Amino acid sequence: MDIIWHGLEPFSIISSRCPKIYQLELNSTTMVRSNAFFPALYLFSLLLIFQSCGSSTAEQQVEDLIFTVADGPMEITVTGTGELNAKKSVKIRAPQGMRPAGIYETTLSNLVPEGTIVNEGDFVASLDRTELAGKMSNVQTELDKVQTQLEQAKIDTAIDLRALRDEIVNLNFTKKQKLLEVEQSKYEPQSVIQRAELDLEQTERDYKQLLTKYDLKQQQAVAKIQEINTLLRQNQQQLQKYLDLSNDFNIFAPKTGMVIYARTWNGKKEPGSRISAWDPVVAELPDLTDMISKTYVNEVDISKVQVGQDVTIKVDAFPDRKYTGSVLKVANIGEQLRGYDAKVFEVIVQVNEVDSIMRPAMTTSNEIVTNVLETVTHIPLEALFSDSLSFVYKRDGNTLVKQEVITGLSNDDMIVVEHGLAAGDAIQLTEPNNKSSLTFIPIDQAIKDEIRQKQEEAKRAREAQAMERRKKMEGVDMPSPSSDGGGGGIIIIN
Repeated sequence: MDIIWHGLEPFSIISSRCPKIYQLELNSTTMVRSNAFFPALYLFSLLLIFQSCGSSTAEQQVEDLIFTVADGPMEITVTGTGELNAKKSVKIRAPQGMRPAGIYETTLSNLVPEGTIVNEGDFVASLDRTELAGKMSNVQTELDKVQTQLEQAKIDTAIDLRALRDEIVNLNFTKKQKLLEVEQSKYEPQSVIQRAELDLEQTERDYKQLLTKYDLKQQQAVAKIQEINTLLRQNQQQLQKYLDLSNDFNIFAPKTGMVIYARTWNGKKEPGSRISAWDPVVAELPDLTDMISKTYVNEVDISKVQVGQDVTIKVDAFPDRKYTGSVLKVANIGEQLRGYDAKVFEVIVQVNEVDSIMRPAMTTSNEIVTNVLETVTHIPLEALFSDSLSFVYKRDGNTLVKQEVITGLSNDDMIVVEHGLAAGDAIQLTEPNNKSSLTFIPIDQAIKDEIRQKQEEAKRAREAQAMERRKKMEGVDMPSPSSDGGGGGIIIIN
């Protein structure tokens, strides 16, 4: 039985994957007529090619996993995403009279669009007056009530004093009668004279008591009216405060600038947001000529970050632009923020340049340069292994050994090797299958002690440099307390 093979596509596929091995010049016009021996030969050829291809691929993978050690400069950096804020800004606040007026929270009913340029005295926002109107209505009702009480007190006082005056007049007339009776009884018996004198004395005493009562009644009336007048003035003053506060519920710009909405943990303060008497900031007018970037650094990396360190800043909205900065402030206490598994520390970065494209709340990519090493031996972090001691898998001729190393500073990708490797050494990035049988080459303890001592000296030198950087930053103004400058969103560290 004759078999015809067209194209022999398997050969072309293998040939494309293994260009350096077998090249079979076959085309679609090739036709082979044979007996059953040719299919067997064909399959045997496939096995040889696959074996050669697999061997070549494995060798290529091994070559890809070998790293050649080299000396060169290395930067130790801490990277993170931050947010632009104005270093200084003028707060636009709700009126301070809210709390004294008993209004602890109200609604922001109107607010100009964010980014609006306003001049001093321009309208910015207005607050809802519903609660204030209710208080004004209550005070007005109380004021009307007090005024009625005052009028009633005046009428009652007039009636009471009029009655007392009438009694005084009548008693004075009675006293005169008693005096006349005493004069007429001087020729009467002694008993009659004494009775007349006693009646006169009683009348005079009643008269004096009535005069005293009249004086006290007058004082009482005056005190009562004064009390009502005081209450009346208090209500009038309270009503006036409410009227003034109602006028202040229209908020105007304290100076010229760009309006940036205030931010809280709950987001922007926009129309419809609640304004608290304890946090009355409605918006801000940031100084766009002096910007900072606020970022949060993981507690694992915060020990590397110090005041005065250089920072490279990129604005995500304009990736082709790059700015410089310096670490201005590092928080002493960490905080647990939403979206973070570990505690983070706030880091404030001063932006050195001024650019009109910068706006508060823009996202920035910050790279804090914590150290710059001129010429050091460094390897990828993937090449370093640890088992109570740090070591690498180094090629020693045709063999592979476990070489102990002493490491130093590191960044996100590389780590410095203080001793154990030299430029040109080849190390493996993955653990070999026969790792347990490899020879371990340790470092002499005396060398370790010497290297550790040098590392301590280098650490003290870095600390001295950090102190110098902090001194240089002492004259730089710090951001205003609790100032977000229009920012304040959650920031993600890479």
